[in-house]
Amino acid sequence: MIGQGSAQKDDFKCPDDYGFYPHPTSCDKYWKCDNGVSELKTCGNGLAFDDTDPKYLKENCDYIHNVDCGDRRQFEPAVSTPHCPRLYGIFPDESKCDTFWNCWNGEASRYQCSPGLAYDREARVCMWADQVPECKVEEVANGFNCPAPGEVSNAGSFSRHPHPDDCRKYYICLEGTPREYGCPIGTVFKIGDGDGTGNCEDPEDVPGCEDYYGDLDLKSIRKSELLSGGPNVGKSSASSSSKNAGAAAPAKSRPQAQSPRPASPSPRPPSNKDLYDDAN
Repeated sequence: MIGQGSAQKDDFKCPDDYGFYPHPTSCDKYWKCDNGVSELKTCGNGLAFDDTDPKYLKENCDYIHNVDCGDRRQFEPAVSTPHCPRLYGIFPDESKCDTFWNCWNGEASRYQCSPGLAYDREARVCMWADQVPECKVEEVANGFNCPAPGEVSNAGSFSRHPHPDDCRKYYICLEGTPREYGCPIGTVFKIGDGDGTGNCEDPEDVPGCEDYYGDLDLKSIRKSELLSGGPNVGKSSASSSSKNAGAAAPAKSRPQAQSPRPASPSPRPPSNKDLYDDAN
């Protein structure tokens, strides 16, 4: 590596006294020019050099999937750690389709899509599980199956069904496909009078779910949501490598989705100087 870097350094002549220039064949390498002296640099493993600045004044390494490498097709060999094929990047979990990993210098942080959603490897966002080819809907629906056509007499274009194990969750069936929703915090799902109907109501109005929230101060939680513009809409629940984090919820329930809308995950974008490694 040292010999190769030295040879390439001699081959590059700085167009200007100061700037950052893409390597002609490698997408994760670039040239740094300082006082007309060139230095070959390498982005962190899993990052690529963004060469979109027309003035060549920005030193920016970004996730590979965010960079159009064009003809710069070469990369340094992958360096992997658990859950991270490369030290930096966003990678799907190999066994759970609703889970993905944000890798930062080889340290993996676990992200989980909201209930009913799965991580789309191409779009790199959380989408409805039935829209993600790699995911089987039953993986995120906990084995729930929608009623057969004609079984729900009062159903229109969709029907609502209670979750078997969690008062706050419920399923909506659209054309035979279940999608898991979660009631806003402070409420639980109440089965309606007709088949396939129901709404989110106060726990005291739902037999068997009166104590769902235990000793949580629901009035304070609701007030804080109103002041902040409502509950977090469609955000995936992120966590460290071993723990889930989500909205405040009783210990007996998992973190819930606050809205049925899918949303993009938002792992930290690379920008720090420690992302750049010298090639020499």
